[in-house]
Amino acid sequence: MTGPFGTEEVQLVTGWGRTAATAAKHLAPETSDDVRKALLHSEGHVIPRGLGRSYGDTAQSAGGTVVDCTGLDAVRLVDVAGGKVTVAAGVSLDALMRTLVPLGLFVPVTPGTRHVTVGGAIASDIHGKNHHHDGSFCDYVESMVLDLPDGRRLHLTPEDDAFWATAGGLGLTGVVVEATLRMRPITTSSMVVDSWRAADLDACMADLEASDAAHRYSVAWIDCLATGARLGRSVITCGDHAEVDDLAPRQRSHPLAFDPHSLLQAPQVAPPGLMNRATVRAFNEVWFRKAPRRRHRSVERISTYFHPLDGVRGWNRLYGPRGFLQHQSLVPFGQEEALRSIIERLAASGCASFLAVLKRFGPANAGHLSFPMPGWTLALDLPIGPPALGPMLDALDELVVAAGGRVYLAKDSRMKAELVPQMYPRLESWRAVQRELDPGGRLRSDQSQRLQLLP
Repeated sequence: MTGPFGTEEVQLVTGWGRTAATAAKHLAPETSDDVRKALLHSEGHVIPRGLGRSYGDTAQSAGGTVVDCTGLDAVRLVDVAGGKVTVAAGVSLDALMRTLVPLGLFVPVTPGTRHVTVGGAIASDIHGKNHHHDGSFCDYVESMVLDLPDGRRLHLTPEDDAFWATAGGLGLTGVVVEATLRMRPITTSSMVVDSWRAADLDACMADLEASDAAHRYSVAWIDCLATGARLGRSVITCGDHAEVDDLAPRQRSHPLAFDPHSLLQAPQVAPPGLMNRATVRAFNEVWFRKAPRRRHRSVERISTYFHPLDGVRGWNRLYGPRGFLQHQSLVPFGQEEALRSIIERLAASGCASFLAVLKRFGPANAGHLSFPMPGWTLALDLPIGPPALGPMLDALDELVVAAGGRVYLAKDSRMKAELVPQMYPRLESWRAVQRELDPGGRLRSDQSQRLQLLP
């Protein structure tokens, strides 16, 4: 089929977990005017897509159109003195860091990968290791430009309700084509990091709580196969941006040097079952034992501290042809027993999580569907395959709901639709704004259909 961008191919699309592929028409605009044409030209349902790092079906639209926004990759304005940048929404955090870190500016919030677009970061209202201190990504968006399916173009600021419907709105309120962000000033491209082992979950939670005031960034890796007295044993890393005096003398001549590379390449085809209980148990034992009992103020590169998995290109393929999913949940402070029950059930289930990360969240912002609120968040990467996986995750969801918590929609690929209103009490207010922005009901994703986010 031929359209405004030449031949329009139908492509199979999946999320980063490589599950539940669906076919959609693929459009790749290179300018904001192209986005407007793509929205007006496309038929049926449409959804924007960035670099495909949502784990599930958030950026898929079976039988519809996927608008690939990665061609919108211009850095339009950099105000170093004012600490602001205006970019097209397809710019990745990787490209932003490569441009701005040498100038002494850092993104205020980064997830565990640099390979997400600014538009995707807004649609997911991403968070990082510093939410307890700094909040989430959209707290640093000063304005955005939103294209709607009917040709309207809106300039939004945090004073607009549509801004906060778009923050964490999963691409269902329109296509973000430009954003102005506040950045964080830094003097080096390194971090000073404290690392230590916690013997069990109680020690881990106590140490993370104590670290809130002392460190901007903190996170715990948890051994989710440990049981008994070792339940929740962890490795905690807390960090802050390094100053020039923290660097070795040979690094001080180029303190803001930043040029990270992927050192390894995952195989194109990994053997099925590589990530199983035995291999994950062995990895967990080695990882816990190699961690320092207590290491103070070691110096690490930004890329090593924030984005270790970016050092392995295509690491999602290591989970084999069946793929994997991520389950990220949150329970409020005061519901620590629910968190303990989640980890106990996971350890007893036989389902092995290669990566299990625990963090603390601070206050929520005004985003209707934004995930963070004060509490504990646990992210689990789980290979598809074990028969117990589905029932176990359903049970975890029920535990989370009973505790007044929620599951991160930007990473979900299998939750039951009836739980969403219980997890997100502002769902109806979000729907009202979404209907105003998209009265024709054009913006739909596989996830929005599955979870019945829109009537």
